[in-house]
Amino acid sequence: MTGTGGNQVDAVLSRSARRTPERIALRYGERTWTYRALDDAVSEAAAFLMAERLGHGARVGAYGHNSDAYLIGFLACSRAGLVHVPINHNLTGEDLRYIVEQSGSAVVLADPVLQHRLPDTTRVLPLRDATGSLLEHASRSEQGGTHVFVGDNDGGELAQLLYTSGTTALPRGAMMSHRALVHEYASAIAALDLKETDKPVHSLPLYHSAQLHVFLMPYLAIGAENTILDAPDAERIFELVEAGRADSLFAPPTVWIGLANHPGFARRDLSALRKAYYGASIMPVPVLERLRSRLPGLGFYNCFGQSEIGPLATVLGPDEHEGRMDSCGRPVLFVEARVVDERGWEVPDGTQGEVVYRSPQLCDGYWDKPVETAEAFRDGWFHSGDLAVRDADGYFTVVDRVKDVINSGGVLVASRQVEDALYEHAGVAEAAVVGLPDERWIEAVTAVVVRAATGAGRALTEAGLIAHAREKLAHFKAPKRILFVDELPRNASGKILKRELRDRFGGR
Repeated sequence: MTGTGGNQVDAVLSRSARRTPERIALRYGERTWTYRALDDAVSEAAAFLMAERLGHGARVGAYGHNSDAYLIGFLACSRAGLVHVPINHNLTGEDLRYIVEQSGSAVVLADPVLQHRLPDTTRVLPLRDATGSLLEHASRSEQGGTHVFVGDNDGGELAQLLYTSGTTALPRGAMMSHRALVHEYASAIAALDLKETDKPVHSLPLYHSAQLHVFLMPYLAIGAENTILDAPDAERIFELVEAGRADSLFAPPTVWIGLANHPGFARRDLSALRKAYYGASIMPVPVLERLRSRLPGLGFYNCFGQSEIGPLATVLGPDEHEGRMDSCGRPVLFVEARVVDERGWEVPDGTQGEVVYRSPQLCDGYWDKPVETAEAFRDGWFHSGDLAVRDADGYFTVVDRVKDVINSGGVLVASRQVEDALYEHAGVAEAAVVGLPDERWIEAVTAVVVRAATGAGRALTEAGLIAHAREKLAHFKAPKRILFVDELPRNASGKILKRELRDRFGGR
């Protein structure tokens, strides 16, 4: 059995391994790990990394698909005193080079099938499926050669550089300490009602902070039985639910929309699914209402936050949705939030302003970006860039991102309100509203829409959808134009990339 410093991220696994050593911790593909075996595997992998003489605090990139090896690599970095740098496995070219070089990664743990994309000068260690891989070294613990490794720090050392999604600019590496992440795990456990008896399935990318830090790591901390999937495959998720192997699922709204539109959603027995978590982007209220109607016994949790805060900041629980379906809830255990104006002064309840945070979950700033750090951290608060309203009961409702608010004829229009109105039309599968340059309106409210596969979708026209929007909204808020596309650009966490839409259609 391993020993590890109590304030380190990997210690949450060690404690579970001591409490319930033979309980199943993790399933991936054909492999199953008990808590004892998984903890020992992390120590073996940590010893392997330390033998590479990387130096305490060295950055280690992680460029791979979902797997047990990916999780072991993250925890092994923690145990070896290294800083983990998760990299979007969809990145290539200059985007990939930027993160590897900007983070100063001394080595990259990579899936062999992705290794060819990395810059030629990158030092690479294989994660899995190759001789000498991290997973091969980790698996030696199952052969009786358990290596005992003891690491320790007071929690203030860096555990990870979490690169922001980069929806509006180049990604920035949020410097997450062990202490910040462990606080965030405690917040997640309390606010999301995570239980040892839950059977969560983790299908979103583990390089993204939501799946790893809001769900997988907190669930390991309490000793639950976890299943990792390569991707959010609807048929596989439905199979696990029907077999009693999954009762808890996190997915962004775009994935929930895909699951709800899948033919199997109506015919499969999904009664064992008890907890549904959504986040990463705003859930259209009409979509949530359809999901709740199909599965009335399913508890829905709205999870809101951003990478810089670990990333969970607020939660709206199942018993809080009624009457506030568009709210993102109240701050979690270790988060204090306010709504402020341009001067940084707190505004009265019911008044729109920017959300700011103060919390031990917050990052320590952005890696090697002092100007951006100073801009985001002002007067003792982190400025989120989200516009919101807080009500008298302390519930927050996000109106928009500061950069996504549309200035139409001198009047500010929140894109979310327009999107909710569009989603009420049966012919709309997905919608994103942006402001595009316009000589008359400064910015014209423009909707980029994916038609539904139904008859209503096939019959949908620009004039018809604009008329529908005008029935729901003040005319100045209704779209001036509708652009139909086959799909919306989004990052792997499910966030729609409105910057790409503005770039793509801004010259038209």
